[in-house]
Amino acid sequence: MKAAQIVAPRKVKIVDIEEPDLKNDEPGMLKVRIERACLCGSDSPWFAYDHRASENTIPTRWTKRSGVSDGSPVYPLKPGVAIHECLGTVVKSTSARFEKGDLVMAMPNGQAGLCEYICFSDRQAVSLPRDAVPLEEILMTQPLGTVIWACKKLGCLIDMDTAIVGAGPMGLLITHMLSNLGAKTVISMDKLDYRLEAARKMRASHIVNVDRHDPVQTVREITGGKMADVVFEAVGHKDLDFKFCLNFLHPLGTLVAFGMPDREICTDFPIWDLLTRNLTLIGSEGPDPIPNYSLARDMIAQGRIDVSPIISHVLPFHEIQRAYDLFVNREDGAIKVVLDYDTLRA
Repeated sequence: MKAAQIVAPRKVKIVDIEEPDLKNDEPGMLKVRIERACLCGSDSPWFAYDHRASENTIPTRWTKRSGVSDGSPVYPLKPGVAIHECLGTVVKSTSARFEKGDLVMAMPNGQAGLCEYICFSDRQAVSLPRDAVPLEEILMTQPLGTVIWACKKLGCLIDMDTAIVGAGPMGLLITHMLSNLGAKTVISMDKLDYRLEAARKMRASHIVNVDRHDPVQTVREITGGKMADVVFEAVGHKDLDFKFCLNFLHPLGTLVAFGMPDREICTDFPIWDLLTRNLTLIGSEGPDPIPNYSLARDMIAQGRIDVSPIISHVLPFHEIQRAYDLFVNREDGAIKVVLDYDTLRA
């Protein structure tokens, strides 16, 4: 079968590897033919960073999970790494929950979803409707489910002032969700105008280009001097800046640490500000797949959230190099870049 493999920093190619097989005596497992997948911010470091370098700062638990070991010659990376937001059709099942022919959200082991076929536990799958919306839109079930998981921790948001730092794909989904949940103000902040325009479509009440306007003063004006009740950090990785985010909170406010840092320990975390201003910090990772992703699926399929503004590109699988370049470099208005695996079988 065809797979993609990162062979050097910022270099990926198509390779042939052995198709996985599902053992009949292993219960609760699925073999899925992938049809669509899209790049996520947590996939970018595998492509963009030099994993031979000592400054490689991807958390160790991620490297172990994806078959990469710090300090060793790692190129080429394991075939299939890295993509994890996938959907496809079940071609073989030992699960009581799914049958051959079912369309499912598929979460591959170790982010190794850049393959035609994958095998994984049915606990990592949620059924999807095939015709409610385009496949590219129902594919957003997985990222939206992570947003639902975060918002569940916040309680009632009606009449609250909220801000989102970062208008990438996740920040845009958060923006729409906060609007749905009744926030009074939904302030989207970013450096790229095209992403801020997408934030308008995702129901931001206000947008702020932080390079052209004083973001602290702007938030102060929008909130009548009060500042925000809740701020989402939705940038992550090497650009994550908790201290910047705390500038927008009033005392007793809440910071949601949504973006994933590269470093396992953030030594420059502003703990003094957190303590002296009586702020609340909420972390958010690892949703329970069935309740959170099922709700996300239903919201998309029923038209309660419109994810179409974030889908900027749909490319054939063989253009995986271009897909990574667009997404990582933020070229050509890239937001969510989707790969069409059906092109492998055309």
